[in-house]
Amino acid sequence: MLGDKFDKMVTSASYEATDATVDSQLNTLKASGADTLVVAALPKMSAQSIRKVHDLDWHPLFLMSNVSISVGAVMNPAGPENGVGIISGAFVKDSSDPTWANDPGMNEWRAFMNKYMPGADQNDNNYIVAYGFSKTILQVLKQCNGDFSRENIMAQANNLHDFEVPVLLPGLKINTSPTNHHPVRAMHLEKWDGQKWVLFGDVIQGDPS
Repeated sequence: MLGDKFDKMVTSASYEATDATVDSQLNTLKASGADTLVVAALPKMSAQSIRKVHDLDWHPLFLMSNVSISVGAVMNPAGPENGVGIISGAFVKDSSDPTWANDPGMNEWRAFMNKYMPGADQNDNNYIVAYGFSKTILQVLKQCNGDFSRENIMAQANNLHDFEVPVLLPGLKINTSPTNHHPVRAMHLEKWDGQKWVLFGDVIQGDPS
């Protein structure tokens, strides 16, 4: 669907975690004439990138890695109106999306947050991802059946079959095997509309092997 946009890579730019801003990198990328921008950066630098692209009045196809799509940690600090049209991929539900307002899985997560982390920003999807990780690790430990040797923990971590995590998007399940250590191998494309991430298209499946 997006493949015809990627004929060649024009240029790239890196940054150091200690850099104050990534303004100079964005200036260079715009000057290259690229019509597509892929940002794979930490949340702070991603928010800076969104603001800078807007300030430069640059309108590339803007793709952002899943690491930095948190509404609370990235989109709001960047200015939510500045990121309209950005495309990313998701595998967990978004707490800011009204779709999940009464979702049983998200209600379970909210109850956990209200009890153990009152006052935390529930628009920060890093908490949702961490909850999903924790539920998966808990399942691994349950499957250990009391044998918590390293060998058995690793064996059970490689033996998850269609495990359902309450905060995963519908249709996504956890599967691992001795030859495939990637528990999530599917994502859903989403686009920022200025207030929330909107899912579109079908679930994209990775290699099942």
